[in-house]
Amino acid sequence: MDRNTFTGLFLIALILIGSFFFMKPSEEEAKKARQIEHLDSLKKAGALKKAPAVAVKDSATKAPVVDSAALKAPFGGSTVGQEQLITLENKDIRVKLSSRGGRVYSVELKNFKTFDKKPLILFDGNNNQFGLNFSAGGTKVNTNDRYFTPSTSTPQIAGSDSSAITMRLSYSPTQYIDYVYTLPATGYKLGFTIKTNGLDNVVSSKALTLNWAASLHKQEKDLAQERLYSTVYYKTTEDDVDYLKLNKDDSKQIADEKIQWISFKQHFFSNVLIAKQGFDKVNIAVSTDVNSTDVKQMKAGLTLIDNNSGVYPMEFYFGPNRFSTLQKQGYNLEKQIDLGWGPLKFINRWAVIPVFNFLQQFHWNMGFVILALTVLLKLVLSPLTYKSYLSMAKMKVLKPEMDEIKAKVGEDNPTLLQQEYMKLYRKAGVNPLGGCLPLLLQMPIIFAFLRFFPSLFELRGESFLWMKDLSTYDAVINFGFNVPFLGNHLSAMCLLMTISTLIYTYFNNQVSGATGQMKYIGYISPIMFLGFLNSYPSGLNYYYFLANMFTFLQQYLIRLWVDDKKIHAQIQENKNKPEDTKKKKSGFQAKLEEMMRQQQQAQQQAQGKKK
Repeated sequence: MDRNTFTGLFLIALILIGSFFFMKPSEEEAKKARQIEHLDSLKKAGALKKAPAVAVKDSATKAPVVDSAALKAPFGGSTVGQEQLITLENKDIRVKLSSRGGRVYSVELKNFKTFDKKPLILFDGNNNQFGLNFSAGGTKVNTNDRYFTPSTSTPQIAGSDSSAITMRLSYSPTQYIDYVYTLPATGYKLGFTIKTNGLDNVVSSKALTLNWAASLHKQEKDLAQERLYSTVYYKTTEDDVDYLKLNKDDSKQIADEKIQWISFKQHFFSNVLIAKQGFDKVNIAVSTDVNSTDVKQMKAGLTLIDNNSGVYPMEFYFGPNRFSTLQKQGYNLEKQIDLGWGPLKFINRWAVIPVFNFLQQFHWNMGFVILALTVLLKLVLSPLTYKSYLSMAKMKVLKPEMDEIKAKVGEDNPTLLQQEYMKLYRKAGVNPLGGCLPLLLQMPIIFAFLRFFPSLFELRGESFLWMKDLSTYDAVINFGFNVPFLGNHLSAMCLLMTISTLIYTYFNNQVSGATGQMKYIGYISPIMFLGFLNSYPSGLNYYYFLANMFTFLQQYLIRLWVDDKKIHAQIQENKNKPEDTKKKKSGFQAKLEEMMRQQQQAQQQAQGKKK
C-alpha cells in the first residue's frame, strides 16, 4: 500500500473519529452546567430544611389558604385539600399516585438499582408535573394544582389480575374528570384513561391540553455520559421515530402530524406516554437546567384528539431500555435505542443483536458472552484477515524493487513514480489496495459496535474480572481533576486496548515492510482513540482488546502457512507471463492508471510552456 493511499485512508479515519469528538459538549458548556448544578444544590439544601417528610401513603402537605372568590370559581372546591399518596405496585414496579393533581408522583423499578445500589426511582416529588389545562367559565384550570378524590380502595378488575384506582376531580356530583389507573400483576405498563363526564357546557373548548414535565434522576456512574444518551423521543402514527438533540437544550413544535407516543428517555430507562388514538399537537423540550442529582428536565404539551366520547385511553411505560423488552411492548418503542445510522443500524439490528441474544441463552457471564461474540466474528471475518495479510506480504516482497524504481525515477515527479509502481503491480499481479480493502470492509462492524455497546442494557451492572460495571468505564486512576484529552480518570481496559493496538500496528509494519513516514503514522490513531474511548464502556474496550488478541493469533497461524519465498517465486512467475494471459485490469485500476497518465501529460505540457 503506497503512501498516498494510506494517507487518504488515514484522513478518512480522522474525519470519522473527529465526528464523534464534536458530539461531546464543549468545556464552556460543561462549566456552565456545573455552575447551575452548584446553585441548584444550594437551593435544594435550603428547601430540604423547610419541607416536611412525606408519608408513603395518605397524609402529606398542609392545605393552602384560599379566598372565597376562588372557591366560587369553576372547580373551586378542588383548590383546597390535603395531599394523599396511594401506592400501586406489582412484581416489577412501584407507583405512587398523588391526590394533588391526580398524577403519578413517583415510579420505582423494583428489579433494578442505581449504580451505587440505591432504589432506582425514575422521578418523584414536585419536580414533575402532569395535568390538564382548559378554560371553564372564564377561569383557567390546571389540574396539576387541584386536589382529586381517590377511590376508597384498589379493587381487582373482574376477570383479570390487575389493580385499579380512580382519581376524581369534581365540578358537581354528576360533572367530573376521572383519571383511571390500572396496573397488571407483572410488567412495566401502567394503564391510564382520562374520562370526562357532563362537562360539555362547562369546558370552553373540547380540545384539552395535557402538560407533562419531569426531572429525571441520575441512575448511572457517569452523569456526563448519561446526559449524552438522554432526550425526548417521539413516534408519529406513520411509524417514524425521531428525537430532540442529545448534546444541548432543544425544543420542537409538531402540528402537521399525529403523535402516538412521547418518551422521556434516559440512557438505560424510559418514561413513555402512549396515546392509542394519538395526540393532535405536540410541544416538546429538553433542558440541562437541573440540579446535580438529575440528568435532564423534559417537558411535553399534548393536545388530546377530540373523539366526542370524552374518553381518552392511554398507557405509561416505565421500564428498562432493553431491546427485547421494548419490542414486546409494541408501538416500536425499541426504536429509541441508538443502533447507529445507515449500514451501522442494519448490522446491529439484523446481525449483532440476534447473535448476542443467542449467546445470552446460555446464561454466561457477560464477559464470556463478549468473548464468544468476538470469536464468532473473527471466524466469520477470517477470510478477509487472510487476504489482508497475504497482500501485505506481497507488498513486502516487492519492496526492494519499489525502492529501485524510486531511486531511478526520484521523488520530484510523484505522478511518474506512481505510474511506474502501477506497472510493477500489474506485472507482479499484486493489488496495492489488497491490504487496505479487507480492513475497510471491517470498519462498519467496528463503528457499529461503537454504537451498540453504549446502548446495550444487558451490560448494565454486570461485572467481569476487575470491571465492576461493563456499561461504564473502569477507572484504574481517578485524577480528581480534568486532564486534557483524558478527562478525570484513566480506564484500565482502554489502556490495555491501546497498548494492544500499538503492538498490532508494530507487527503490521513488520509484515508490510513499512518504513519512514508510513512506519510511524499508524501509531497516531491508537493514541487518539485512548482519549476518545477512555470514558466509553469497559465492555466495548474489552471487545476491542479481545479483537486485537485474536488478530495476533490469526496472523501467527497464517504466518505458519504463508512462505515469503513462495510468494516471491509466484510474483516472478507472474512477471514473466505474457500480457494477454494476465488477469484483466479492474475498472478502478484502469481509471486510476488513466488518471495518472493524464496528470503526467499535464505536467509535461506545463514544463514545456515554462521552457
